[in-house]
Amino acid sequence: MKKSLFIVLILAAFLSAAACFAKENKPLDRLAEDYVKLALVLGAYAPGYIDAYYGPEAWVVKHDDSVLRRGFPAADLSKKADTILKNLDAAARSELSALEKLRCEFLAKQMIALKAEIDVLSGINFGFDQESKLFYDAVAPVHPRQEFEKTIAALEAALPGSGDLTDRIAALRKDFIIPAAKLPAVFDAAIAECRRRTLAHIELPKNENFQAEYVKDKSWGAYNWYKGNAFSVIEVNTDLPMDISGPLRLAAHEGYPGHHVYNALLEQKLVGERGWIEFTVYPLFSPQSLIAEGTANYGVELIFPAAERLKFEKDVLYPLAGLDPRHAAKYAEVQKLLGDLRYAENEAARGFLDGKISREEAIEWLKRYALEAPARAAKSVDFWKQYRSYIINYNLGQDVIRNYMEKTAGTDHSLKKKWEIFYDILSTPRTPSGLK
Repeated sequence: MKKSLFIVLILAAFLSAAACFAKENKPLDRLAEDYVKLALVLGAYAPGYIDAYYGPEAWVVKHDDSVLRRGFPAADLSKKADTILKNLDAAARSELSALEKLRCEFLAKQMIALKAEIDVLSGINFGFDQESKLFYDAVAPVHPRQEFEKTIAALEAALPGSGDLTDRIAALRKDFIIPAAKLPAVFDAAIAECRRRTLAHIELPKNENFQAEYVKDKSWGAYNWYKGNAFSVIEVNTDLPMDISGPLRLAAHEGYPGHHVYNALLEQKLVGERGWIEFTVYPLFSPQSLIAEGTANYGVELIFPAAERLKFEKDVLYPLAGLDPRHAAKYAEVQKLLGDLRYAENEAARGFLDGKISREEAIEWLKRYALEAPARAAKSVDFWKQYRSYIINYNLGQDVIRNYMEKTAGTDHSLKKKWEIFYDILSTPRTPSGLK
């Protein structure tokens, strides 16, 4: 009898807590639904704005002539965005759990970006830094030319010889280009190893899967299209030849532990287990992108420390590509130094998008300070024209994630601790400013 009474009391307490939890979450649930529906409306006017959506099909607004003929209802949409933001501000001042506070902050930052997209579609042209602040909740620091010149000097020492340094790098790279016919096998091996290493630290949904496709005529190098139900289509652009450093980087970034893992965990932990509908939509121009790109870039170094990466490439990828691994260490050294020039692209993009330098001048800057070959530099400018200040999400995003990881880990430098923190970032609502 006592045991039965105890069980009844426990059950009553559980139901009471669940009722309180549901009551607490209803306002945010309604605001989350309003956010999703508003984002989908914008997607009808701006193809490409919605990067992923796997919520109710009935909410999708089709991009067709009837929608476009009505004109863009900027004032109405902006008013709706302001109302949602006002209600989110009120919700933030209510009593919320720690996770609900993160949720509320996430929704507010996403809504600020959404409202900025309404302004952009209305014809407003924000400057590079103002746009990145509104869209991505972050502003990239300015890096002087002297900083890049130091790295360029180190590359000059690593690749002595006459002629232009960019030409010397291009000449070296030719020996490491993967034959087009062998790229699928090399990429398959890279992503299989990345998946194996990720699963050693993170439990993913049992049904998670992906499909790799090879495409052309794109401004980006690779893209993850998340379809929901833990499934992704990973497209690899073959416009330009890919060198041996590409497959492992792309496999980790687009797949494991990058975009595919990030989206699958958000779907499982926040949509499936908590019913948070806002995570069924991913507006590309939003703070979520800085978290996504930052974790994807950081994930490359987390899953493959430098020495382990070089060994795997030499032992597995080089033979699959039919390449000579004798100079693999030298090429890895050059690739690392080139990585130190990653912020040079921000400076060129800032100048170009702010109207201070022309396309030709931007290409010359990239050739001089990012040491990009002309064709690759032109691709970079094409990317900025399409995605604008999105470029900061790769370099600044990686630094934001790395700094947060190091700060949170403190004196615990174990791999186990790093993966615990990384998993927490991937599976909870996060904003760039919240990770500082």
